[in-house]
Amino acid sequence: RRFLTANPDAVVLHLGCGLDARYFRLQPGDGVDWYDIDYPDVADLRRQLLPERPHNHVVAASVTDPAWFAEIPTGRPTLMLGEGLTMYLTESDGVALLRRAVEHAPSGELQFDAFNWLGIKSQWSNAVVRKSGATLHWAINGPDDILAAVPGTRLLQWERWFESATFAQLPRAYRALGKAMSLIPAVANMSQYHRYAF
Repeated sequence: RRFLTANPDAVVLHLGCGLDARYFRLQPGDGVDWYDIDYPDVADLRRQLLPERPHNHVVAASVTDPAWFAEIPTGRPTLMLGEGLTMYLTESDGVALLRRAVEHAPSGELQFDAFNWLGIKSQWSNAVVRKSGATLHWAINGPDDILAAVPGTRLLQWERWFESATFAQLPRAYRALGKAMSLIPAVANMSQYHRYAF
């Protein structure tokens, strides 16, 4: 919301969007072109279930395929969103994707969540990952990993999940357990939110 308020003519790249209805919740103005990008079968299902809007574009592609960038306008501030995405990419694919986003637009932001090495190593304990048959790959241990790999980025915000507003909404018993667990540095950084300007 902050980004769209400051950039009413923005382009939004919602990567690995699934069936997320963020566009409809936010209702960005007519100056914003919003691109929901996911695999073709997901894109087809999305078109069936969610209403069409003139400035909400569905792109049927893997987010790691550079070809879809040809459909994206240039010369406008661009916001790249990646929720529950980075950990499923390989490091080389993930870095290449972030670099393409930065190189494509004159300015903008990257916003995504990430797991550190412990989050990747302990994926066997993550029921969502285990039941889906997916594999996690890319460990991002902190902002330095991104700043070193993606030229032109500048850190705006980095937050551990244990310190986030999301965590604060959990029942008290879970918060108490989380606070105790977060005393271990690797656990404290296991899940993170990242926000960069470029």
